[in-house]
Amino acid sequence: MTETSFTDDLAPIREAVRALCAGFPGEYWRKVDRERAYPAEFVAALTQAGFLAALIPEEYGGSGLTMSTASAIMEEIHAAGCNGAACHAQMYTMGTVLRHGSAAQKQKYLPGIASGELRLQAFGVTEPTSGTDTLSLRTVAERKGNSEYIVNGQKIWTSRAEFSDLMLLLARTTPREQAKSRTDGLSVFLVDMRTVKDKGLTIRQIRTMMNHATTEVFFDNMPVPAENLIGEEGRGFRYILSGMNAERILIASECIGDCKWFIEKAGAYAKERVLFGRPIGQNQGVQFPIARCYMQMRAAELMVKEAARLYEAGEDCGEQANMAKQLAAEASWAAADMCVQTHGGFGFAEEFDIERKFRETRLYTVAPISTNLVLSYLAEHVLGLPRSY
Repeated sequence: MTETSFTDDLAPIREAVRALCAGFPGEYWRKVDRERAYPAEFVAALTQAGFLAALIPEEYGGSGLTMSTASAIMEEIHAAGCNGAACHAQMYTMGTVLRHGSAAQKQKYLPGIASGELRLQAFGVTEPTSGTDTLSLRTVAERKGNSEYIVNGQKIWTSRAEFSDLMLLLARTTPREQAKSRTDGLSVFLVDMRTVKDKGLTIRQIRTMMNHATTEVFFDNMPVPAENLIGEEGRGFRYILSGMNAERILIASECIGDCKWFIEKAGAYAKERVLFGRPIGQNQGVQFPIARCYMQMRAAELMVKEAARLYEAGEDCGEQANMAKQLAAEASWAAADMCVQTHGGFGFAEEFDIERKFRETRLYTVAPISTNLVLSYLAEHVLGLPRSY
């Protein structure tokens, strides 16, 4: 597939990621998927190459690269037929510590996250009763003296909790009725899960249609040192919002990578599959869906680039990051559907890897934020329409 000119300056990074991914072919991912296993070898290889520390400043052992570069890394992982969902949170979750943590917290945790010695891949926000209505969460962190908080509650869809050393946890520290505003009273903690697995932390797997290592997490009088509070108490909602744009951009980049994989796969098959004496790609009924997905992917890709540009410039990119995520997720899902249709029955065969990638990319029209909430955000905050209830 022809690459566009605005990726040329990142060609060395893209080539390096592709070379690494070549060591993890479809057979590897089929085995991991079949066994619902964690791709530990793949994550270790990315860590050793320094790709997961792309956004951590050099002073803390990271690469100090741009959001555009991080986006290219995640895109190429998916375009190569691999999956970055097992570790993408390592790249963006640390942003809350980087932007809002104390000097001591940064020095204590960021070098270990950069080297891979510490895994920060779990993000405890969503709850069974509140879903994406974050301001209604019920997990409570109660201050006990000067040394610690006691946490009680539950989180759901907390992916990779079983394979992470640290969790970024959002909990209520002020009762909602006592908070100054709807967004006050929530606080962010960095939980060292290695120290609390037998002190009130319970993790249970949730088996899903894709191998996403997601879980539900229970807190029963779980102690968290007061020194692990990130920033000021009660301002946690603002802190996690500032990291969500990075999440949106990187997830969108993964979707662009999936698009490219599906389009390349479908195009190659359409050229080589001969029926009735000619390649099926000679038929417009096969050509046009592939071309349409290519066009949709390119349009979404431009929005991802724009969101990354604004993020790097330190400008507000909420509108662009959300649009990039939605457009890219819809493009990847359309490409997945097209690829299955192009292959016919072979699209459902495990050995072609299409059905696996089909299941994996379907997630992103739902998570980490659903398309309906993106539309609601744009309607209210960008277009100025009345707030919906």
